[in-house]
Amino acid sequence: MKEDIIDYITVPKDRIAVLLGKKGEVKRRIEKETGTKINVDSESGEVEILRKTDSKDPFINLKAMEIIRAIARGFNPQKAFKLLLPNIYTEIIDLPSYISGKNLNRIRSRIIGRSGKAREYISRLTGTDMVIYGKTVGIIG
Repeated sequence: MKEDIIDYITVPKDRIAVLLGKKGEVKRRIEKETGTKINVDSESGEVEILRKTDSKDPFINLKAMEIIRAIARGFNPQKAFKLLLPNIYTEIIDLPSYISGKNLNRIRSRIIGRSGKAREYISRLTGTDMVIYGKTVGIIG
């Protein structure tokens, strides 16, 4: 008998309620769709994902981590659940890795655009969902 695998991810405290959902519905859906068990520590923001090694589709277990990471980086659960579809992936870009500190706000503002128009335009042209959260840009598509 193989042992289960435990993964950990830290979710910002302001995103924990979104991850849990009303009466825990988002968390339960992630567990049901991915065959995992999720424990959330609301105080620290640490999330434990228990993956079964004897699953029929081991790759679906990994989707739980991607969905939680997407929600943690600012996506709403409805958009994050798109990651369950085939050929849909997420990319989180850490802006400070590419931009110096003094230019960060200017670049973030340009990505968002006036009233969010630039972000909407980029999303529409590329067929992706995009969110700017903190110092990161998240893309699902």
